[in-house]
Amino acid sequence: MEPLISFNHMTCGYDDQAVLEDITLQIMPGQFVGLVGPSGSGKTTLLRTLMGMVTPAAGSVEVLGQRVQGRAPARIGYVPQLETVDWNFPVTVEEVVLMGRTMRSGIWPWPNRETRAQMATILDQLGIGALAKRHIRMLSGGQQQRVFLARALLSDPKLLLLDEPTSNVDIRTRDEILHLLADINRDGIAVVLTTHELNSVATHLPWVICLNRAVIAQGRPNHIFTTEVLSRTFNAEMMVIKQGDLLLVADRPHGFADLAASNAGLEDIIADARPGTRKSHTQTHLPSEPYHTHQ
Repeated sequence: MEPLISFNHMTCGYDDQAVLEDITLQIMPGQFVGLVGPSGSGKTTLLRTLMGMVTPAAGSVEVLGQRVQGRAPARIGYVPQLETVDWNFPVTVEEVVLMGRTMRSGIWPWPNRETRAQMATILDQLGIGALAKRHIRMLSGGQQQRVFLARALLSDPKLLLLDEPTSNVDIRTRDEILHLLADINRDGIAVVLTTHELNSVATHLPWVICLNRAVIAQGRPNHIFTTEVLSRTFNAEMMVIKQGDLLLVADRPHGFADLAASNAGLEDIIADARPGTRKSHTQTHLPSEPYHTHQ
């Protein structure tokens, strides 16, 4: 099987400053991939390179066997970070979604009946069909995310790129978005998303790429999410706890152990100084019987 995406010793950046260096990477058709890494690690730049928005300074990028050169390849849908959207721009839900067909509209700039029918079907599938005439600023964060997902799907993509699709949404909306993406992936569309949410998003993805200016590791989360790999990825001391199928990642801020110890000492001093209170340092009294909940 030919790869869907190929990075071949690719280096790119902005204003002669490299952001990604010597990236060699392949993503296969139908994969569901998460890009993880700290701010400034190059996650968004990698997506922008696939869209033709950033030109490699060295090496090459190929999508569907075609070299990416200065413009977005066909059959790619892109969902940007919500923070980059001007929500005051006077545009409705259906107008945003129909932008997904602009590159394929031929000589006529307006959508035909077939395109509008496809748009209505996608909006209904995403649960926002009743919002077609509503201004985008009147939507919740989860609804806004679905609008741009619908725009991307209207382009009939083989590859869907999403930049932080679960940021700044509540837990329920995050889970709904991930379930939607899983359904889209099961229909044969490859999905590549960026995320900084290790526990709530990345640990549940089938394949993850750890990125920090270069590819640190890639594979299934339960294989590559180790203390060593994540510490190298985030340039910080990380902890990984595995218990059966549970995988939990946490950082370990420097100096907090000493701070906790010093605060524990302050708690003793405050307790002793409180009027009418005398804290024993030599003996702890436990109840003779366990606590019961009264019905």
